[in-house]
Amino acid sequence: MAGSIVVTGASTGIGRATVKVLRARGFHVFAGVRRLADAEELKREFSLGVTPLVFDVTDRPAIFRASEQVHAALGAEPLSGLVNNAGIAVPGLLLMMQPQEVEHQLAVNVMGTLNVTQAFAPLLGARPGFRGRPGRIVMMSSVGGTSATPFLGAYNTSKFALEGMSEALRRELMRYGVDVLVIAPGAVKTPIWGKNQVLSEPRYAEGPYAGALEKMRALVRDSAATGLEPEVIGEAVYQALTAPHPPVRRVITPTPVQHFLTNHLPKRMVDRMIAKMLGLKRNG
Repeated sequence: MAGSIVVTGASTGIGRATVKVLRARGFHVFAGVRRLADAEELKREFSLGVTPLVFDVTDRPAIFRASEQVHAALGAEPLSGLVNNAGIAVPGLLLMMQPQEVEHQLAVNVMGTLNVTQAFAPLLGARPGFRGRPGRIVMMSSVGGTSATPFLGAYNTSKFALEGMSEALRRELMRYGVDVLVIAPGAVKTPIWGKNQVLSEPRYAEGPYAGALEKMRALVRDSAATGLEPEVIGEAVYQALTAPHPPVRRVITPTPVQHFLTNHLPKRMVDRMIAKMLGLKRNG
């Protein structure tokens, strides 16, 4: 075996594809899922070589129980990698979102990631007296971790926070030789956006943003249809875990020119471009 990797959010999308890619490369994968049904499905698909871990990333006691399970399975062997992939998208108009909606977004994408990292980092070698080969942590961010989009503000906030967390952790964990790497996908064919239809709720249907929201829904549908296959991101995770000198952050998007312009043009110019695209210009 090439080693052992923990992957969270492994039931669908990027997480599931990452399990598939890593398993094909000879890694044993501890696959984090929230439901027993998803654990059973993983067992049926992969049989040997994949061990499901059932926990919610917002449940710290369950996460630490899972880390103890992994520790027991590994024995004296270190964990080779941790892929913090679990995440959700809670779209909505920031001025109208309920506090609990935003809190849930941050609880999963930010605090959930920190919970998992704190639980598994010692198995990667982040502990005094460790003498083995340190593992790596891969954080699943987004192109939305450096540039925000209207109606995805809570999601963007969580990914901006994840970027800062990753940079701080990378520098803190240098003492132990545990590297922290960021993968930032663009549009990917995953069910993450389809799971939440909040942009279609009645509270957003009327008012000054109705037209812009309809255009945004169309963009989301197009992105879901034309995005990258999730296995492409899985391959990038594999490279981050195994390359001798991986970049600290890697962007993988089907629209690289758009990404470059969004991140390098003056902010006011990008504001105007987005306003024109979605119909957000002020009337009068």
